[in-house]
Amino acid sequence: MFCSSCGTTITPGLSFCNRCGASLKEQPIETTVKTGAIVAFLLAITIIGIAGLGIMLSGALTLKRDAALGEDVVGMFMFFTFFIVSIIEFFLVRQLSKLISNPAPKKASLPQPSTMPHELHPASVPQARGLAEAMPSVTENTTRTLEYARKEPPR
Repeated sequence: MFCSSCGTTITPGLSFCNRCGASLKEQPIETTVKTGAIVAFLLAITIIGIAGLGIMLSGALTLKRDAALGEDVVGMFMFFTFFIVSIIEFFLVRQLSKLISNPAPKKASLPQPSTMPHELHPASVPQARGLAEAMPSVTENTTRTLEYARKEPPR
């Protein structure tokens, strides 16, 4: 069994990963976060659409009446305003469709270490293995201490 956060091999029965501290208990998918994001996207699409139409119409009236510009300039202003609002709406709808089509949020996938054949099917393992004993340090008997220096004859 492996930690879904860091990929470290873990002992069955643990509540938290020994390496990264992530919870190993299965938690239900939070639907409130997804619903909140959908509501936020729908609200943004509506507000930007209404505000864009308001800017396009009020800007056209202001340019025609107060600035005394020709119909060709007002028409170009309306076209570019409509184009910009349409592009923003398109990308918001695209993001919303991606959010709705994904059934669950995906976590970043980490490369999984290779598994042994007996770890593929936990039912075939007769009993859970305990933690392995710690390996002795490589430098355990290779460093000198002051005690060794006192025992040596002076040079």
